[in-house]
This record gives sequence, structure tokens and C-alpha cells, in this order.
Amino acid sequence: MAQKKGPTKGSGGKHRNKLAGKGPTPKAEDRVYHKAYAAKKAADKRKAADPRLAAKRRVAKFTSDSDDIVIGRNAVLEALRVGVPSKDIYIASRIEHDDRTREIIKLAGIQGLHLLEADRLEMDRIARSSNHQGVVLRVQPYQYASLAQLADRAEAKAAALAGASPKARNLARPLFIALDGVTDSQNLGAVIRSAAAFGANGVILPERRSASVTSAAWKVSAGAAAHMPVARVVNLTKAIESLHERGYYAIGLDGGGDALVGESGFETDPLVVVLGSEGKGISRLVREACDSIVGIPMTSMVESLNASVAAGIALYSVHKARISQ
Repeated sequence: MAQKKGPTKGSGGKHRNKLAGKGPTPKAEDRVYHKAYAAKKAADKRKAADPRLAAKRRVAKFTSDSDDIVIGRNAVLEALRVGVPSKDIYIASRIEHDDRTREIIKLAGIQGLHLLEADRLEMDRIARSSNHQGVVLRVQPYQYASLAQLADRAEAKAAALAGASPKARNLARPLFIALDGVTDSQNLGAVIRSAAAFGANGVILPERRSASVTSAAWKVSAGAAAHMPVARVVNLTKAIESLHERGYYAIGLDGGGDALVGESGFETDPLVVVLGSEGKGISRLVREACDSIVGIPMTSMVESLNASVAAGIALYSVHKARISQ
């Protein structure tokens, strides 16, 4: 008897070609005819309508996590009063106004800021806090100068007064203050304020392990940051060495110095005053790059001074030495 052609019974070969290339069975929620698909679409629609997520999407269009912001009525008002360069100001909708918010809106208009209204959820996300009191100021990034720009401006100013009196010439000699390891923005703001008070030509900061000019520094500087150029350098030691090549001297303010502050003998020369952080002081390589290490006379009750206080004393001592020559 002739045997029938075709696949053996039970082998599954009869429909094998139809099953080829179909892949795994899709999830129920991905099958358009399945009730799980309709449920997923409804859930996505509810999620898109969530006011918290909607607020997040709207805020993302105008802000980023890197934005420098000032929050709270008093803080924003102080920032506007001293002229912190700003982008936008956000006011909560239905805010209960007081004298501070009225002045904030007035100053924002004078300074040409964008005045934007946001609901409570948006304000919380913009401020990254719920303690904003209905007011958030978005601040512009600070524009740093280069070290060469600082030196060129200072030397041009000194050259312009070459024919003036000896006292005026001494006061016009280039003077910079460099900070090594000062990481507190409020300290930086106070240093900038002292630098402006005693006629310095600029502040030098390293890019790493250093404070930057933020809204906090602006406020503490009481507006001096608008007039005092700040340079950021990759390597502070090399920056001092490059200024040495231009005829500058450097004195480091640290314990165990060769002389007292104001008595190093370099005060009337083009000068860089170098300060370190409270406690650690200046680093070894920066210390070695200085022409002299000077100290502030203190009682044994205090080991070190806050960087901004030390900066004020050092700059005053240089200023006093220059006007007495």
C-alpha cells in the first residue's frame, strides 16, 4: 500500500509556514483590539491632564536646573535694589501684595525684566522649594573677564596717571586679589566689596574648588560686583607666574610669614595679594609662587580669620602703604 505524502501526524508541520516570522505575542495593552489597550490610553490621557505634570512641562520651557535663582520677598527685593543682573521675575497668581511686592514689581519694570505669572505648583517647581513667598527672580550668569583683560585694563589705568603726583601714581599701581580655595559665595561677595573699597583692579579665582559669582555673592557685595571685574583661571599658580612675567609681585597671606601685612616691601609695586581658605590657608604650590608670605598680627585666642575679614585687612594695609609713600 502506497504511503500518503505530507507531514507526519502530530509533528506540527502542517501550519509551520504560517507561524514563521511572527515573533512573540504582543502584550495585551499593545493590541488595539484588547480592552487593556483602551485602559492604557485612558490612563495616559489622565496622566497628561495631571496639573502637577502640566506645571512641570511649562516650567521646563523657561527654566533649567542650572539657573541661579533668588527666592523670597526680602531676598528678591535686595537683589533688585543692588542691581543683580536678572532675566525674569515670577509672581504667584492671586498673590496678596504688600509694600515689598509692590516695590519688586516697580523695580522689575524699571530694569526691563520679564514679569511672568505662575500658579502655586509652577512656583514650587521653579523655586525648587515651597518657601518662595510667591516671588522668584531668575538671575543672569555672571560674565567673567580673562586674566589678560584684567592686567591690560589695570596697566592702561596706571599708564594714564604716569604724569600725576607720586601719591596718585602709587594708588594707580595695579592691584589684584586672588583667592585660593575660598568656596563660600558670601565670602566672595565680601571680598569683592573690600576690593572695590580699597581700589583693587580685580579679583582672580581658580575654576575648581572655588566660589563663583552667584546671586548670593552679588547681594553681599552690595553692588560692587557690577564694577569689579572677576577672572577665572584654570591654574592659580600658573596665573601668578604669568603675572610675574609682566612685572607683578605676589604676597601670600598665611601664618608663619616673613613679614607683617603692609610691611613686605612690595606694596607700591604691581601686586597680587593671595588669600587662602579659613583654616587650610593657601596651597603649597601657590605659596611657593609668592614672593613673600605675610601675616596678620593676632592674639593667641584666634587661630585664623574669615577670608573676607583677612582680605579687608590686607587691602587696607596695601592702600595705607601706598598713600604714605
